[in-house]
Amino acid sequence: MPDGPEQNEELELTSSLVPLFVITNGRALPPDHEYEHTTLVTAAADGVQVSARTLSPEAGQVLDLVANGFLSVAEVAGHTHLPLGIVRILLAQLEEDGLILTRTPIPRAERVDRELVSAVLEGLKNRFGA
Repeated sequence: MPDGPEQNEELELTSSLVPLFVITNGRALPPDHEYEHTTLVTAAADGVQVSARTLSPEAGQVLDLVANGFLSVAEVAGHTHLPLGIVRILLAQLEEDGLILTRTPIPRAERVDRELVSAVLEGLKNRFGA
C-alpha cells in the first residue's frame, strides 16, 4: 500500500468513512433559511474570487457549480451527490457569508376564472363580430 500524497488523493472527503455532519461542521439548518427544491441559487458577483482555502471542499464545489448561472437546490444536490439536507446547510453557510444569492421559486399561476374568460370572449365577439 503506497504512502504519501498518492494515497491521500484516493481518499475523498465525502467518502463513506467521513460522517456527513463533518461536512457541515456539525451545523443544522438555521430556521430562517428554508430552501425549497426549486429555489434558484447563483454565486454573488464577488463570491467567485474567494480563496479556496477559506471554504470546505464541498462548499467550494457548490460555489463552482453556481458560478455561471442559476441552479435549483435539487440540481445542486444532484451534481454534488450530497443529500439535500446537507446541500441546504452548505447553501445557508454560503448565503450568510454573502457568497451566493438565492431567488425563491416563481409561484404557480392561479387558475383562470372560466366565467370571466367566457364573458370577455362574448364581449369580443359582440364588438368585432367573429
